[in-house]
Amino acid sequence: MDAPLPLPQLQTPVCIIGSGPAAHTAAIYTSRAELQPILFEGWMANGVAAGGQLTTTTDVENFPGFPQGIMGGELTEKFREQSLRFGTRIFTETVDKIDLSKRPFEISSEERKVLAETVIIATGAIAKRLDFKGSGEGSGGFWNRGISACAVCDGAAPLFRNKPLAVIGGGDSAMEEASFLTKYGSKVYIIHRRDEFRASKIMQKRAFDNPKIEVLWNTTVVEAVGNESGSLAGLKLKNTVTNALTDLQVSGLFFAIGHEPASKFLGGQLDTDKEGYILTTPGTTKTNIPGVFAAGDVQDKKYRQAVTAAGTGCMAALDAEHFLQEYGVQQGKSD
Repeated sequence: MDAPLPLPQLQTPVCIIGSGPAAHTAAIYTSRAELQPILFEGWMANGVAAGGQLTTTTDVENFPGFPQGIMGGELTEKFREQSLRFGTRIFTETVDKIDLSKRPFEISSEERKVLAETVIIATGAIAKRLDFKGSGEGSGGFWNRGISACAVCDGAAPLFRNKPLAVIGGGDSAMEEASFLTKYGSKVYIIHRRDEFRASKIMQKRAFDNPKIEVLWNTTVVEAVGNESGSLAGLKLKNTVTNALTDLQVSGLFFAIGHEPASKFLGGQLDTDKEGYILTTPGTTKTNIPGVFAAGDVQDKKYRQAVTAAGTGCMAALDAEHFLQEYGVQQGKSD
């Protein structure tokens, strides 16, 4: 049997892994610094198209520069076009192997191997979603038509204003998102499958004290139903104790059950917290391995916004450039 052919091999001062605002901001800065970055944007990595979580949302109204708002997919395409304009080499391939134990670092997809002096990890995090009838995308589903996983991103949309809304979850994120949604919704239900929250006491008190919030204990969602226009109109609920079924009229449903950072492919080579978020030196994007940097939601469990991801992408690019200059690997320039 013939041995497999070796993968084509490329070399670069900077390899970026990711496809969202963090990755492309890093690409724009490093390419303008003449560092000739290579970017792996992935092919349906983690089940999401290149562009990351923004591709799963519709109107983006809180990213500066677009006073009328912009579709998430269109915004990510603009990121990509700008990266290409300055010379970033982009491969629509998913990284399936990475070796950070030696220099240069080795990053491989099924199609090629890249040797890089520095690596920027910007693979993001995926919002956890529940699977029930009507929860998905496409025909019969109400994802992005009333169902979302980001109240801060989508809660102010006209679809949800002065309408009853619901949040699924029992942690601090659920309490925070429910409280946030009371600014826009007429009423907010917190749906929780147990009879107590795991959220901190102060966050629970904030929710309990808000007159617009009602908690539905021991409850799960079994189906989402729509109206004639194809938007979410209500939920079918099941009581986990009595098994009784009830209907709840809401125009919005928000999952607040956590996120999963896309860091498993690293195989434990970088320090992470117990949830898998990459740990960085405070005030920088530096990881525990010199020359490896992390940006965006893969290292940010608090803010998780496109604009903050872009900011850390800039930081990672500058950190990488300074690292290369300090070690004399490549002279870059930025302005």
